[in-house]
Amino acid sequence: MFSTVSRLLVDLNRSVGHPHQISQMVPDAPSAIRETILRDFFTPYRARVEALVAQARTRGDRVVHLSSHSFTPILDGVVRTADVGLLYDPSRAGEAALCARWKDSLKGRAPHLRVRRNYPYLGKGDGLTSHLRRRYGPKSYLGIELEISQAMVSHPKARWRSVRDLVVESFREAAGV
Repeated sequence: MFSTVSRLLVDLNRSVGHPHQISQMVPDAPSAIRETILRDFFTPYRARVEALVAQARTRGDRVVHLSSHSFTPILDGVVRTADVGLLYDPSRAGEAALCARWKDSLKGRAPHLRVRRNYPYLGKGDGLTSHLRRRYGPKSYLGIELEISQAMVSHPKARWRSVRDLVVESFREAAGV
């Protein structure tokens, strides 16, 4: 499941009613437009993700939910010191262990990458994974957010493909898939 809508319009990772759910880029939009944005983009995406997780749980499957985002390399004049961030709730042992293995796999494959856990954000902050953690226990649901610096994403196409492939292969190794 993926979305192509930018968080410059609506942040699909925010909780319902969060002050930054609708982008600050449209602060003065009439309520009808804001409702349309939520109806057309936010609600269908969230409903689909929740339905997929619920279906897997109904089958008795353990869910590993991986949500991917990018982050700006400089925020408010402060340079961020990571290329890749792996966000998780540290109180959930399965999430912490998976992210530790994933970080090790990434570092083993690409020692030059600056990989950090729970950076540039805390893994237990507001978001879709946090919402789903409240609904499902740690044995049935792992919610991981992958954050990649926009500096990595904005490299020439061939470079981005190699980073993307590295991330996918290292995740497969860490998850034992």
